[in-house]
Amino acid sequence: MRKLTDAFKADSGYKMFFLSVVTFGLAFGLYKGILDNYLAEIVSMTSFDKGVSEFFREMPGLLLIFVLAALYMFSAEKIYKIGAVIMLIGMSMQTFVPAAKIWVILAMFIYSLGDHIQLGMRSTLSLEYAKDGHGGAALGLQSAVNQFGMLAGYLLIIVLFFFVDASFAVYRGIFAVSAAVIVLGLLSSLRMKGSSKTDDTKRRFYFRKKYTKYYMLEVFYGARKQIFFTFGPYVLVLFYGANAMVISILFAVSSVCTFFAAPLVGRIIDRFGYKIVMVMDTLILVIVCFFYGFAHHIFPMNIAFIVCCVNYILDSVISLASLASNVYVQDLADSKEEVRATISTGISVNHMITILIALFGGWIWQTLGIETLFILSAVMGLCNSAYAATIKTKRQPS
Repeated sequence: MRKLTDAFKADSGYKMFFLSVVTFGLAFGLYKGILDNYLAEIVSMTSFDKGVSEFFREMPGLLLIFVLAALYMFSAEKIYKIGAVIMLIGMSMQTFVPAAKIWVILAMFIYSLGDHIQLGMRSTLSLEYAKDGHGGAALGLQSAVNQFGMLAGYLLIIVLFFFVDASFAVYRGIFAVSAAVIVLGLLSSLRMKGSSKTDDTKRRFYFRKKYTKYYMLEVFYGARKQIFFTFGPYVLVLFYGANAMVISILFAVSSVCTFFAAPLVGRIIDRFGYKIVMVMDTLILVIVCFFYGFAHHIFPMNIAFIVCCVNYILDSVISLASLASNVYVQDLADSKEEVRATISTGISVNHMITILIALFGGWIWQTLGIETLFILSAVMGLCNSAYAATIKTKRQPS
């Protein structure tokens, strides 16, 4: 894997930034590794309930433009740290609130708010600290480091559940450990000394005509991503009966694959251009969606479960193609401040469709079946690539 020093400026704050990224990734891995099973086994959420919970968990992405507008006077580094504090509050709540749907969803909402605040800042800071012409590699390395942290979290869950059985007390203890890890990540982020400038317009809701295609790509990508992120693991839990250890093993394998694939995808973006990457992921996506929705009609249930696991991993890898859209923004932008504002707005545009998919996805599953749900994901992927094909590149790939 390419060294960090090859892609980042020596005088930037990338070292403490990456230390915090891997730590927050660890906390998220612990959290995500048990969340679906916790909701199904302890909170007793149905597929429809899961869609409702995801509606509120994704709502911060839509609200992000207003939150960042209120924080316009702060640097990217300070906003990143504020996100860490909010994440800590949410995870601490998850540790102590009762296993009632309303309280659990509230804790998920607060944690998600902090996580979404950091999401835009991670991409922004990666591009801010990157050397000229290394934007794709910088984003790929940042994604890989984050995946490495999550992998460590998943492995810890696997080891734990090898020795103990799932229970409310065990799940609550894992939430507490995750909160403690977030504290360590916050301490690392506090050592970041950089002070990236805010945009001159002092706003984050940044619509410009030249970014119209970027916004549309975010809509299509948000729809197809949400189906797999929300309902992919839940299909394995509710439909196939996977336990927390099995789900964490799946997440761990997925993280290993994306860890090694992310830098490669970043280099492919720099070498061949973002347009090709955004278009070429469609064929694999259609295959993935088909087998995820119809495997149980083709194979015995035990084989269908394995097929779905393999396709979940493939989807995680091809989702890395979304990094190309950030490089597309960088190519169009006139300044780094404009990149930052546009990416933040893109996240919110992404979530306009995401929250609708989350809300109605559970209903589609219950009334029309998982087949229809994943056909919808494939259609959104095809729309994404067809629209990406209309992009006119501004510069030649290196």
